[in-house]
Amino acid sequence: MKPWRWSAPRGARGLASRALVAAVAWLVIALPGPGAELEAVIKRGELVWAADQEGGGPHVFLDPSDPTKLVGFEVELAALLAEELGVRARFQQGQWDRLPLLLDRSADCVINGIETTPERQRDWHCSRPYYAYSLQLVARRDAGPESVEALAAAGPGGRWRVGVLTGSAAENFLRERPGFEVDPIGYDGTVDCLEQLKGGVLDAAVMDDCIAQFNDDRFPGLRGAGRPFAGGTYTILTARETPRLSEAIDAALGRMIADGRLKTLYDRWDLSGRQQMFFLRHAAEIPAAAPQGLVELVSGTLPLLLSSAAMTILLACASFPLAILAGLAVAIGRLHGPLWLRPVLAGYVEILRGTPLLLQLYALFFLLPKVGLAMPALGAAIVGLALNYSAYESEIYRAGLKAVPWAQFEAALALGMTKWQSLRHVVVPQAVRIVMPPVTSDFIALFKDTSVCSAITVVELTKRYSVLALSTGRIAELAVITAVLYMAMSWPLSLLSRWFEQRLENRDKRPGC
Repeated sequence: MKPWRWSAPRGARGLASRALVAAVAWLVIALPGPGAELEAVIKRGELVWAADQEGGGPHVFLDPSDPTKLVGFEVELAALLAEELGVRARFQQGQWDRLPLLLDRSADCVINGIETTPERQRDWHCSRPYYAYSLQLVARRDAGPESVEALAAAGPGGRWRVGVLTGSAAENFLRERPGFEVDPIGYDGTVDCLEQLKGGVLDAAVMDDCIAQFNDDRFPGLRGAGRPFAGGTYTILTARETPRLSEAIDAALGRMIADGRLKTLYDRWDLSGRQQMFFLRHAAEIPAAAPQGLVELVSGTLPLLLSSAAMTILLACASFPLAILAGLAVAIGRLHGPLWLRPVLAGYVEILRGTPLLLQLYALFFLLPKVGLAMPALGAAIVGLALNYSAYESEIYRAGLKAVPWAQFEAALALGMTKWQSLRHVVVPQAVRIVMPPVTSDFIALFKDTSVCSAITVVELTKRYSVLALSTGRIAELAVITAVLYMAMSWPLSLLSRWFEQRLENRDKRPGC
């Protein structure tokens, strides 16, 4: 006997088939097809291009005479490209080393001195070259190396401290030459780098020749050291999923090179238009890098991430004890100090809590050298974190001190203890026990806040992730590895805190305690 099987009526089967066909047709209509991205740009009437104003001139920067106006040769280039597409150009601000992450999200293309590399050819669409650059070594007129070849030997003070733009060809050039006696220091902006070189914090800087030429008059105390070297080309990045837009940009650049508009633009910015046209017409195509497997990715990036995680641990472990000591001192001063001192300490707390950590770090690292108080980046990072967190720790400890009954303080005084003995032996130990959970939470938060220190050239874990994600294009995989490393640093702290709290509770339960 055959087993019984249910079968839908013919009408039901026909209805299901029609529903399936309708669903497939809806997906075909709803999903964007080839060329939809170019139609979308034309339909909304604007080409959104991403760049970073902080990088400075001559690429993209604010007009000194009108800070509301954006100028630069790439601003004009974006306007020409948009005109070729029959739309207007709209600027999208982003951090330079993260600009490609904006593609296919809030920007159609990236135009900001992006060097053509095999890795970028693999991960994004790179347009035909629109500018040919060389690297230039810059030093002070009264000191520093005379040429890039001089970096092969140590300077008067040991290894040369050389500033570069983070993630740029200049940084890659220095890091790929182990024979050079240099410590590359990454900056988010060219002006900050040149200011540090001018102030004597750096021995030299390496940057694109057009940037060095543009800033020559702005920094008269600096000079180009030796001849330009190790050139390359700039490219416009678009997402791999936007082939029609990429083709349209390539065609527009070709027309602008052929009819001389690009040469006119470069001549207007003193960028050697005739020489540029020669290089652009004969530029060789850079082949794309081979796809990178997961094992190769992990083996190549994990040592770098681990070394940057060690920097994160150093920053947190060096700054937080200082923050605790300063915060406890401020809390005691506000509750038990002289009357004239209390409003001063209250102002200290409000200033540090009311201003961003990033601004405080900038003041320590970039402003103090202007008054002759230069501080190393690592020292500025530790001091900045300690000062910022001391304000928050002072409020936590103030609450803990006030939670201890006042009668215990009075009883200690009645037993003959001095005021400070009473605080040290009676009040503060109990307050420490009370504030242990929030203090531990602050310590864990500090691990993550160390990422702000990348703004003053300290390369910790988050900054290293950002640089590696840009160079490899493996954003998701590296994000997972970075998150695991942060968890590996913060989770043991939570366990240690709970163990310490439990130990204190057990000690209190002992007979005679």
